[in-house]
Amino acid sequence: MTVSLYNTMTRTIEPFRPIDAPRVSLYTCGPTVYNYAHIGNFRTFTFQDVLRRWLETRGHDVFHVMNLTDVDDKMIKGALAKQVSIGELAVPFIEAFFADRDYLRIQPAHEYPRATDFVAQMIALVADLLSKGVAYIGDDASVYFSIERFPAYGRLSRLDTRELRANASGRVTADEYAKEDARDFVLWKSARPEDEQSGAAWDAPFGRGRPGWHLECSAMALGLLKEKWGRDVLDIHAGAVDLVFPHHEDEIAQSCAHTGQPEFANVWMHGEFLTMSGTKMSKRFGNILTARDLQEEGVDAGAVRLLFATTHYRQALDFTDQALDAAREGSRRLGEFAGRMASTSAEEPGSGPFDELAARLTEDFAAAMDDDLNTPRALAALFDAARDGNRLLDGGESPSKAFRDSWDTAADVVQVLPARTRARVVAATGLAAGTSKAEAHGEDASTTPPSDPVEAEAWALHWAGRRVAAKTAKIFAEADRIRAFLAEHGWEVRDNRDGTASVQRK
Repeated sequence: MTVSLYNTMTRTIEPFRPIDAPRVSLYTCGPTVYNYAHIGNFRTFTFQDVLRRWLETRGHDVFHVMNLTDVDDKMIKGALAKQVSIGELAVPFIEAFFADRDYLRIQPAHEYPRATDFVAQMIALVADLLSKGVAYIGDDASVYFSIERFPAYGRLSRLDTRELRANASGRVTADEYAKEDARDFVLWKSARPEDEQSGAAWDAPFGRGRPGWHLECSAMALGLLKEKWGRDVLDIHAGAVDLVFPHHEDEIAQSCAHTGQPEFANVWMHGEFLTMSGTKMSKRFGNILTARDLQEEGVDAGAVRLLFATTHYRQALDFTDQALDAAREGSRRLGEFAGRMASTSAEEPGSGPFDELAARLTEDFAAAMDDDLNTPRALAALFDAARDGNRLLDGGESPSKAFRDSWDTAADVVQVLPARTRARVVAATGLAAGTSKAEAHGEDASTTPPSDPVEAEAWALHWAGRRVAAKTAKIFAEADRIRAFLAEHGWEVRDNRDGTASVQRK
């Protein structure tokens, strides 16, 4: 079957056809690192993670780029308030973002370009737009993009181009603005004293200044895509729904005017807001909840991800304590079944009923995910498999390899099992249901135990599972190294007769 995705540009769900299959370029708008990202941001990042995981499950070779905005109006304001440079302001919030990303089991992007590292490419892009006559230097010495000279402007956001042209004589210099303010937008801002003070000014042939926010993503996406695959059109560009205008509309204009291509991305995907009491979560409204808030409260990442997945990414999700409690219970139930299945020997021949259940889970889960990432239906397939699987286990049936593989594939995509259950499955099998391929090879495994006792036990069990896998593969030196490593951190590994492992504090 073909993956079908909703394209904001066409307002339809359409078959996804990569430019050069199986390669897929995925560009996602990342955080502005002037503060901690809130869980509304992470709902978007999680939907993008599910998108990537499903594309990879379907055999695509995904090249994922997520930008880090470290120069814009918010960065400069934050740096001035703290009397630091924008570079100094960014560092702790980038580190915090990566920590929150890992907590929520979001796979690292292949590239995390920082805007300040691509200023040379931005200057070159502006110079090209000036030479083509679609940009001009204003009386304030800033460089603007002329929307009147780009007839396709407004396609993504469905703006009335007649109204835009009526307002084309005006200009907007702010990074963010309302749809009613649509006019010529700034590409390069003439340097102001506050820019100089915060380290946000660079020399350019058209005047000292700094890039506009919209320019940054075009330069980073085009630069890295050209370097990776020699292309100048993205397969997929994704972000939150509030980026459709002006950010993504402006990206399209400046990118297509530069490359001469009719499209900047073939598919545009946008996730809806996460609200609290019906109000969009925003630092401006003061109603934010961060990922670290949830982690400090002991909320398992599996529950958070299950909460996100119960609502389709294109529908608004209202965050409530009741919804989170329900997600915790759902994650626990799935984890309980995964734990029961892990306690049965994988060497036993599986039963026919489990093979039938595997076929149904595989078909139902894939059909849901292929239908524009319909995670509510995909979760329903997973819960149905857990319910029927428990029934079969109660009747003495043994899970077949086909069922274990089908379950692991589904769990790997949605990542909703509790951390402790995932770790216990690792200890039993050497690879947890819901563990990424990178984790399986130790690429994402932390070498530092968490301070929380429950998370620390899960961490130790995770490494014990790696030891099981190493022993199974007869890499005994690695198995011994892991045992010694855990001992250094106060954990004793015990090998069980059935080939599994357990841990306890020394």
